[in-house]
Amino acid sequence: MLSNYPLSEVEKHFLEESGIDKISTLIPYLTVDNFPKLGLLTACRFLEWAAENPQGVISLPTGKTPEFFIKWTQYLLDNWDSKKGKEIREKYGLGNTKKPVLKDLTFVQIDEFYPIASTQHNSFYDYVNKFYIQGFGLSKEKAILINSDEIPLAQGKHYSEIFPDLKVDLSLRFRDPVTDLEKLQQESIYMIDQWCADYEKKIRDLGGIGFFLGGIGPDGHIAFNTRGSHIYSVTRLTETNFETQAVAAGDLGGIEVSANRLVITIGLDTIVYNPEAVAIIIAAGEAKAGIVKDSLETKLNNVYPATVLQKLKNGRFYLTKGAAVKLTDSVDAYYQKGEWTFEKTERAVIELCKRLNKYGHRLKLSDLKADKYCKLIPDLSEETVGQVMKSVEDKLARGLEQEKNQRLLHTGPHHDDISLGILPHITNQLHEPTNEAHFSVLTSGFTAVTNSFVIDTLQHTKKLLDENKIQMVNYEDFFEVGYSLKTDKDVYHYLTNVASENEAARKRGLCHRVVRALVTIYGIKNKTQLRETINDVISILRKSYDGEKNPSKIQKLKGMIREFEEELVWAHFGVQVKNVHHLRLGFYTGDIFTEQPDKTRDVEPIVELFRKVNPTKISLTLDPEGSGPDTHYKVLQATAAAVKKWGEEKDISDLRIIGYRNVWFKFEPHEANVVVPVSLGDMSVMEDSFANCYLSQVNASFPSYSHNGKFSTVAKRIWVSQLNDIQLLLGKNYFYLHERAKVRASHGLIFFRDMNVEEFLATARELEKSIEGMI
Repeated sequence: MLSNYPLSEVEKHFLEESGIDKISTLIPYLTVDNFPKLGLLTACRFLEWAAENPQGVISLPTGKTPEFFIKWTQYLLDNWDSKKGKEIREKYGLGNTKKPVLKDLTFVQIDEFYPIASTQHNSFYDYVNKFYIQGFGLSKEKAILINSDEIPLAQGKHYSEIFPDLKVDLSLRFRDPVTDLEKLQQESIYMIDQWCADYEKKIRDLGGIGFFLGGIGPDGHIAFNTRGSHIYSVTRLTETNFETQAVAAGDLGGIEVSANRLVITIGLDTIVYNPEAVAIIIAAGEAKAGIVKDSLETKLNNVYPATVLQKLKNGRFYLTKGAAVKLTDSVDAYYQKGEWTFEKTERAVIELCKRLNKYGHRLKLSDLKADKYCKLIPDLSEETVGQVMKSVEDKLARGLEQEKNQRLLHTGPHHDDISLGILPHITNQLHEPTNEAHFSVLTSGFTAVTNSFVIDTLQHTKKLLDENKIQMVNYEDFFEVGYSLKTDKDVYHYLTNVASENEAARKRGLCHRVVRALVTIYGIKNKTQLRETINDVISILRKSYDGEKNPSKIQKLKGMIREFEEELVWAHFGVQVKNVHHLRLGFYTGDIFTEQPDKTRDVEPIVELFRKVNPTKISLTLDPEGSGPDTHYKVLQATAAAVKKWGEEKDISDLRIIGYRNVWFKFEPHEANVVVPVSLGDMSVMEDSFANCYLSQVNASFPSYSHNGKFSTVAKRIWVSQLNDIQLLLGKNYFYLHERAKVRASHGLIFFRDMNVEEFLATARELEKSIEGMI
């Protein structure tokens, strides 16, 4: 396969480093070890191409996906002839390349929401201008851009007049307008369609796009060409599907906005119009592995838009190893290379059960010998399946062990991560009185709280103040010291009213905590100032567009609402507020690209928490390739560095690290070494605590692309699917006839990985490199 495609010098060097010797997919791909390195590969290939095509046409992606591509491109341009710059260039095939000049390239914007003000920081037009036109020094005059404010509409009007609610009804393309406004809207839609045709013509008149770089969505979309897009599609105004809307919710300030906003996107045929085009799709993390496999191993098909790259000899996928893990090549290499481990046996047998839809005890030796991977198992025999079953039973036994005399520190990148990941396991730990539990969310999490939620809460707070129903503000010392006292009482009062189903009193409990937060943040000294501050915050938020970065004090207010929510969840189990630690790491800023973790600012607070709690077990989200939000990846970077530093201060050889996953992607059975049974009661506790405590998240403004609703439902479905995998191996009767009631009550399972420090740091070694060796 490799000899059939012209690899560039950069690609040859990265291919050699990857160790891949067989590529059988319909589109070639390269793999790297981690998310930052994916950016390095892409930057090197782009600069190599730009040096050869100084007047070429480029189209580059927006959003969080290209973060490290942008950073590495700028770094290499700024350090082309420095010692480190030369080392990188020599290592990756750019040693003899003359430094490219980018100013004569023509930039083509890939897509844009419609309508959206070009001045909004979350418009792709603004992003392109900031990171590419200015950041790369490209020509603004030559650029072909999508500016909603400048697309002509009926009677020369602005989109805010034609589409006052910012909704565009595309049915007007095909039906008669009913009102005068609809007549203007229909005329405007036809004008937008013509503008899109002209946009397409501009690109084709230049010979098409020479270098295209894009990400891939969970449904397989590239640009905004969602699943089912026509292979010969061109630039157009179109609707999106739910998966795409869910992914875009973070850009637009909530699903409420993204579900009602159309998009303008170049088409699949636009991308491949130039037969010489270099077109690259980048993907990181195991969460993308399924759609990557489908896109690379399926013949040209509109269900998988990225298959269109099969038309190009220079079509490529650049992947982290996690994103490539389900490719047939990767699976073959996993089994065929290196020493055979029992994990391989386990994976092969469990996958065979799923493939044949057969219970483990019904697998015959002939089934194993006929299987491509099981036949490779050393000493394959009638006992092999039984050995795998015993291994999984041992994992379940570990999940049933009652831990005692443990100091537990459960951590998460965001509020709700811990609960969604391992709540049933934690409840088992909390039932044992000799255990001491602490919880820490490492970021403020303010981006998950919508402006409308804060406005509604503040308006209700003002109403309660007017009705004298927040009596604590009348206490003499409240604005000096009282505001910071009795936070446990707030939590208890709130949960009492959950129990009594008194929604009004619950809402009052939230407003109490918001008042405390306002006094803390703004240094408020009296009731008059409190009302003025509430009015000011409401006014600022009403003037803000959805998704706009808030002022730092409002960010802090939103974060403190999330912190109250987290305290409520753990108070369900009697955990005091003092045992819930809010770290608010500084890299989390609300910018498009959060900063890399800093050793002093971000690592030291985690080490300090370790010193304070002195845990015997630490849990964390194990997302070493950036499958989930970039916050997960960066928190893991900082935590790995903190564990290493703490280990330099004291002997932590007995410390256990629990790596869990939740709604962004899951462990496969062979990857986990502990399996915890989950009962219907456990699921109810998780769903009820989520619905009653994570108030800002119940309506899921930033939902999972896999479910239009609460994240707790997604977590429950994952637990159920994990039980199905294990039941297929062990049989259903193993569970409902088990001697332990906890197992008999299982209707879901949690998988996690229990590691010692050495094992954890080995898992995170690439993270260590990336935090020390990054730009």
